[in-house]
Amino acid sequence: METRKFNNVAYFQVGIARKYMRRHNLTPVQFVERDKQYHILHFLEIGYEPFHLTGDEGVLDELDEIVAEQQI
Repeated sequence: METRKFNNVAYFQVGIARKYMRRHNLTPVQFVERDKQYHILHFLEIGYEPFHLTGDEGVLDELDEIVAEQQI
């Protein structure tokens, strides 16, 4: 991955991760545990192209759906 795109993806992941933690009242440690279980950051990386054009609330809703599906 080229450096500029990598930086954009990383910036996007951090921003969404912070909003996800606020939405679910998670500490950074709790988020890391959830990420290990549900691969949230990887999902954001592979979905970066369509997601970065979507509003943050839409991305957060999508993450909630992905996590809920994996909990079943």
